[in-house]
Amino acid sequence: MHLKLSQSIRKLFKNLITANKFWQDNYLILREFKHFRKTTILSIIFSLLAATFEGVSIGFLLSFLQSLTNPNAQPQIGISWVDRWIANTTINPLYLISILILLSTWMRVTFNYFASIYTETAQLNLAHRLRVQMFEQLQALSISYFAKTRSGELINTITTEIERIKACFGGIAFLFTRGLTVTVYFIAMFLISWQLSIISVLVFSLLAVGLTTFNARIREQSFGISNANGALNSTSIEFINGIRTVHAFGTQNFERQRFYKASENVFNASVKVALAWTLVKPVAEAIATTVLVSLIIISFTQLTLPVASLLTFFFVLLRAVPSIQDMNGTFAFLSTLKGSVENIKELLRTDNKTYFKNGDIAFSSLQRAIDLISVDFGYDPNDLVLHNITLTIERGKMTALVGASGAGKTTLVDLIPRFYDPTQGQVLIDGVDVRQFEVNSLRRKMAVVSQDTFIFNTSVWNNIAYGTPEATEAEIREAARLANALEFIEEMPVGFDTQLGDRGVRLSGGQRQRIAIARALLRDPEILILDEATSALDSVSERLIQESIEKLSVGRTVIAIAHRLSTIAKADKVVVLEQGRIVEQGNYQELLQQRGKLWNYHQMQHEIGQLG
Repeated sequence: MHLKLSQSIRKLFKNLITANKFWQDNYLILREFKHFRKTTILSIIFSLLAATFEGVSIGFLLSFLQSLTNPNAQPQIGISWVDRWIANTTINPLYLISILILLSTWMRVTFNYFASIYTETAQLNLAHRLRVQMFEQLQALSISYFAKTRSGELINTITTEIERIKACFGGIAFLFTRGLTVTVYFIAMFLISWQLSIISVLVFSLLAVGLTTFNARIREQSFGISNANGALNSTSIEFINGIRTVHAFGTQNFERQRFYKASENVFNASVKVALAWTLVKPVAEAIATTVLVSLIIISFTQLTLPVASLLTFFFVLLRAVPSIQDMNGTFAFLSTLKGSVENIKELLRTDNKTYFKNGDIAFSSLQRAIDLISVDFGYDPNDLVLHNITLTIERGKMTALVGASGAGKTTLVDLIPRFYDPTQGQVLIDGVDVRQFEVNSLRRKMAVVSQDTFIFNTSVWNNIAYGTPEATEAEIREAARLANALEFIEEMPVGFDTQLGDRGVRLSGGQRQRIAIARALLRDPEILILDEATSALDSVSERLIQESIEKLSVGRTVIAIAHRLSTIAKADKVVVLEQGRIVEQGNYQELLQQRGKLWNYHQMQHEIGQLG
């Protein structure tokens, strides 16, 4: 497949020089090489040296065969000063050439070794750089991106696809080094017999045309592997994260079938590609053998060459043919990685994603109030969740949000720490648009305890101290005590050093919630957001936590979301939402007296309590 190789190399270098479509398509990956330029250059240099000594070995081999077939002739390497040195030495030329062959061979394998080392290092550097780029990309994206993207597909790109890119780089490096060697082989063949060489090139060129369709077919099928791997990762992550729900609902068989189907899709996609790309090498091998036999017949019947030259020519050709076959197979294999390259490029693209735009004003403290002015919001701009929200949250007071599920309570509080930005309207803190603040300076003054508590797979200590690494032991223990968590923590096997497992699997729902509350308390926040913070607690723990929250709320601004109205009965302001609109707001007792929406919720919960 010499023509295909030549065309590909020419196209590669031409596109790199002119910065045309190839460069545009692969710039996101190729640009990373500037960070380890030295390693890449050394890999190229050692590859060139290895190829050079391969050519030197062939020259010595020709002289060696000349000495064997015609002992009386003076061996000729083709390099004048080497030929004079051999002629003037007292050592038997046959022995001397044998030593030179061995020396050049050892030099070649040594340079190949160093080329492989630096190639592997460059390959690992590329993978590391791409992983870092992806992480930084994910860090910079707005939270809305993650709401629309399956986590399994992202994990697949960061892990599986990166490994496939490493294989892609290894394949390209193999083509480069093997291409240099094949070039040396063809130069040697032309020097020995340009007639046989031209015939060889013409035959290989004609046969290469018949193999080009394989790579196009393989390239298209490779996208199926990436898609199937992404779906399998998503299914696996959902199964692991939802294992409690799976057991609770007895849906093991359903999940089994879902996983089997996803795994089978990976298998089928991989088999399709494997059937295609593995066919290239045996076909190329059979064709190459046919060409070789034909050339032997032609050389003996049509051409007159010295025996040593003929033997050397076919020795080189026999070395070149497997190399060309391997290159054909590598080209086919690289075609299977097209889908992986596209997935990585898609994740690293910047022109089709919404990025978080940070402000530049350092937030010091809340002085007066948080104001939402005519705020509309929708995860999809055409489907609003919040409608014309105008609300004042006063400093040092508790504001409670009440409403049915889906009323928009969590969405509303997510606008304050800038998890999302309004579609229309403004969120102001002391009259300054929240988008103008440097976001981390703002969030450091806040603590959020969500109904979706996340516990890291590390110790209790690290979970509570997360985000507050400077906290002392006394402060961590006090936060745990205030959150009513100290007692059960000390009863654990190794206390604060107990590992909590993935997503806190070793804890009950109430314990996870109390760890999260302790984490928030440790920050000593000015603004405390409680999104159903006591929803997973039993009545005893809820009462104790409520007392702690009341103490913590003194002098702080608290925004609380609760289904249980008992937890917000002492709130300074209660805001009732329905379908993304504020329908009532005021003091708890005042709203009850109005017998409106809050009164309806109060009555329903009172009746449920009596039934319980």
